[in-house]
Amino acid sequence: MNFGFNDEQELLRSTARKFFDNECPSTTVRALMEDSSGMTPELWKKLAEQGWLGLIAPEEHGGMALGIVDLVVLLEEMGRAVVPGPFFSTVLLGGLALLEAGSDAQKKTWLPKLCSGEARATLAWMEPSAEMGAAGITLQAAAKGPGFTLSGTKLFVHDAHTADVIVVAARTASGQNPEEGISLFLVPTGTPGLTVTLLPTMDQTRKLCEVTLTNVSLAGDAIMGAPGAGWKPLARVIDRATVGLCAEMCGGAQKVLDMTVEYAKIRQAFGRPIGSYQGVKHRAADMLVDVENSKSITYYAAWAMDEGVPEGPLAVSMAKAYVSDAYRRVSGAGIQLHGGIGFTWEHDLHLYFKRAKGSEFTFGDATWHRERVAQLVNL
Repeated sequence: MNFGFNDEQELLRSTARKFFDNECPSTTVRALMEDSSGMTPELWKKLAEQGWLGLIAPEEHGGMALGIVDLVVLLEEMGRAVVPGPFFSTVLLGGLALLEAGSDAQKKTWLPKLCSGEARATLAWMEPSAEMGAAGITLQAAAKGPGFTLSGTKLFVHDAHTADVIVVAARTASGQNPEEGISLFLVPTGTPGLTVTLLPTMDQTRKLCEVTLTNVSLAGDAIMGAPGAGWKPLARVIDRATVGLCAEMCGGAQKVLDMTVEYAKIRQAFGRPIGSYQGVKHRAADMLVDVENSKSITYYAAWAMDEGVPEGPLAVSMAKAYVSDAYRRVSGAGIQLHGGIGFTWEHDLHLYFKRAKGSEFTFGDATWHRERVAQLVNL
């Protein structure tokens, strides 16, 4: 059985690696960490010119009509370079939400702009309760004539401060089943009553925001899909975005492993390379096992999402539970094997360790996903 990538996907991988090596080295990453936008217009334009902003969008809207597996290939390389900026939020959150739930008119209006880099989007669903499931969505959307009025707060919204439109999950009705009565709305960021506040983060390559909606009035055509039927498409978006995050984590873990092995070959201790000592060899071997297992389970989850198989959500949570722990272990081991130099601000390892810690809790940590796995297999 062949689990390898095809020629087009390998070409995408090699092209992306060369691109990010040239356009987003660690010096650029460090500069973008200090920039509140997290991305320069020049780099954003180059991403659009490569066609990557529209990688999974339909061709009629300016996209390339590829799948999640193809996106995983690109995201691995982005994770390897710790690329900052709103690519993830625009493509995997706001863009996917439009693909899953948007009307033909909404897709026609926004998708070409997202693919060309003219506009950016994101998704706001988590609230102060930090509940990942449908029960955590309490922001109210009250019917007002033909439209709606939204009031409430969303937290940990990726790149909302640079987005042109935010997909907001709100509750239009309440019932015994928390998954019922949730609706998705397209809210342009210039809408009166919408306030965006940039939040401090440990991982400065990720920009997270608090979004407050105070009596935000929207027209009837702002709703995405049928009222009250927003949870299923939202859950699909979150699952696909989770797979994409796992791919980023795999790329970052692979880079840490590569850096550590190279250092172990050249760092001398007691007259020989430290990599010749059994303790270092075994630790590096454990890192390799973590990296390869992470890739295998992520690739499977990506395939499951593309194929729409029934075990797709189970595969997603299996991947996130494992990769969350594995990336943290690998990045921590990389710092330890580097010794004192690994703890310095000048070394790039801290970029990966911080990304690992931030990604560990994004879209649910390992504990949350293990519980979801248990529920999905009826334990």
